[in-house]
Amino acid sequence: MSCGNVTNRNNQDPFLGVLLFLLLWATAVQSQTPEQIKGIRQASAIHKLESLGKVLKEEDQHNQLQTARWAQNNRRKLTDTLQDGGAIALQEIAADGTPLYYETFSQDASEVTRANFINAQALHQLSIDGAGMRVGVWDAGTALVSHREYGQRAVNADGSAEISDHATMVTGSIASTGIRKEARGVAPAAEVYSHDWTRDKLEVVEAAANGLLLSNHSYGIMTDRVPDWYFGSYIKVAQDWDKIMYNAPYYLMVTAAGNAQKRGDNESPIFGDAAQGYDVLLGFTLAKNGITVAAANTEIDREGQLKKAQVSAYSSFGPVDDGRVKPDLAGDGSALVSTSAQSNSSYDTSSGTSMATPGVTGSLLLLQQYHEQLYGQFMKAATLKGLALHTADDVDAPGPDYTMGWGVLNAKRAAEALWNKDYSTLMNEDVLEEGETITFTVEALGEGPLSLSLSWTDPASEHLNRGVLNDTTKALVNDLDVRITKEGVTYYPYVLNPKHPSDAAVQGNNRVDPFERIDVPNAKGTYTVTISHKGILKEGHQAFSFLATGIKMNDCNLIAPKDLALKGAMEGSISLYFEGTSEALYEVQHAAVESDTWATQYVSEPTAVLGQLAPGTDYVVRVRTFCSQNVASEYTFEHRFTFNGSATQLGLLELRETLSHAGEAQIHLYPNPVVDVVNIQSEVGDTALYRVVSSSGVPLRFGKAKDAQINVADLASGLYIVQILDHGTSRTAKFYKY
Repeated sequence: MSCGNVTNRNNQDPFLGVLLFLLLWATAVQSQTPEQIKGIRQASAIHKLESLGKVLKEEDQHNQLQTARWAQNNRRKLTDTLQDGGAIALQEIAADGTPLYYETFSQDASEVTRANFINAQALHQLSIDGAGMRVGVWDAGTALVSHREYGQRAVNADGSAEISDHATMVTGSIASTGIRKEARGVAPAAEVYSHDWTRDKLEVVEAAANGLLLSNHSYGIMTDRVPDWYFGSYIKVAQDWDKIMYNAPYYLMVTAAGNAQKRGDNESPIFGDAAQGYDVLLGFTLAKNGITVAAANTEIDREGQLKKAQVSAYSSFGPVDDGRVKPDLAGDGSALVSTSAQSNSSYDTSSGTSMATPGVTGSLLLLQQYHEQLYGQFMKAATLKGLALHTADDVDAPGPDYTMGWGVLNAKRAAEALWNKDYSTLMNEDVLEEGETITFTVEALGEGPLSLSLSWTDPASEHLNRGVLNDTTKALVNDLDVRITKEGVTYYPYVLNPKHPSDAAVQGNNRVDPFERIDVPNAKGTYTVTISHKGILKEGHQAFSFLATGIKMNDCNLIAPKDLALKGAMEGSISLYFEGTSEALYEVQHAAVESDTWATQYVSEPTAVLGQLAPGTDYVVRVRTFCSQNVASEYTFEHRFTFNGSATQLGLLELRETLSHAGEAQIHLYPNPVVDVVNIQSEVGDTALYRVVSSSGVPLRFGKAKDAQINVADLASGLYIVQILDHGTSRTAKFYKY
């Protein structure tokens, strides 16, 4: 049968589709600054991406002819809809002649739960909603971009005529505004560029070269139409995606693990039998450098704390045949409400790893936005991936497993790690040269574990499995190592055994994963960290990202300065002195009593000159301590003085409110720790005021202190400070919020 007049699956010229795609992405980059795009392009191997794009384009043209010929010869459809509503499409004919079908990963469900929780309070009052951030979604078709939940933020990026209900639900899970509250996406102001999956690799190459940071793929290869050796194997499609991510180091692919746990499609798993559900991952879910997402049934309280998690009954299990940890993370995929393509105001409920994945993708997008707002640049993909795996909520035995990877994504904890950078978090992007060993020391906080992670984007492996069942040849190319030592004791990363996948992780020599993590429980004192590599490094070097939490970065004491005093008055200015701490930066603010505008300066010593003062004017001054760029104490209370030039009264300053009596009553906060409401018990006057401040100095609550009952239910878990001002004295007490 002749195939000379084969048409594209979307009934459009493929090259017109690619042109439209490129024009849209070129316009879209305006949502990121030109400097940021330039930086990403400079860090990317543009020439290699261009060469890879040419190869993929040629393969795509050949593949369209080949799949059409195979479908005609075998009387099969190129696309179809399954009985459960899932979409499938013949994507390619593999080198061994196996037809590879893509399928969406949704499940029918009846009980509505919730998507991944991101606590706005944990983001320290910055605007973190995805505004100005772009994410790519590839799926069975494009989303219904006119849906009311998207506003003007969703774009049909490749001109596909195929509107997909599945793609619409995925897009809503990422970016719905929340007109219907329970359908609100995790990044409700983000821009989504929606594509069909026909030319996914080719389009991602172009987008990544133009600044794309994240893409969502809630689909994969059908498990019931491939031979058993495909499961757990590193094949060409995984290699292609690894090539893309290695050459575009800021780009991260997020993909669904699949729903094949109970299907029994792999009759020869690396462990056990088909009924046990192991070894059913395949295709690009096994790319080394991306994040593969499992689905979990979770119970998360309103503060964002994980109370319970269990892998969903359908979620596909690893391991990879070479022993790598896959899936990487889990998200909540249980009966999520999202937008549907039935109309511009319709909604539906679905479950599956398809629904767990966009919650993870949207959360990662917010973390990129948060890092950029804090530090002025985006994280490399290895850093973002390492951060997500490092801060995930561990489930069951310590360390990773082959069902939910490193645990349930915890964007709140990840954001807190970013905020605490250079205070209790060490976070670096570096390069290890051939033959180099990097050694340094860290000091543990002395409260809880010391956790340390090493993450890198590994070159694509040249070894492809071409038919060997359960081939254990490792795909890792550059094998980096991290070790922690103290007093002759060496701590090793976690490792798993693919031949006993239900066993708990143990410490050992990890030879297969491009991510290693070490946890030292109850860490105290100084530890030595060593980063090295085995064998030869491809290209003579390897970029890596390093993350450590539970450490003490300096000797700064996170308390507000005290004993504010004036010395050395001059015409128009006066010197302020105060008692500070070591290794700190101080923010000093002063203002006229009648003014709402503060004059701000930063000093590294506990003294500052207050300038541009007018004689006969009353001023207030306050100071706070910074122990890192973001981590600050509460402000001192406002201290008042009257400036009279050289006649200004010098010495210790008084508080702004000067009443009659300085009581010595103690503050009692109860219950402590608290869940919803904390009560103040103290002998204070009717005019006494309280203020609740976060540990980083952000004011959160104000009010009258006498018999106060403070509702803290919406605050994130952590330590808080209550300050009480009464009769010219200030007192503080702390409480812990569950």
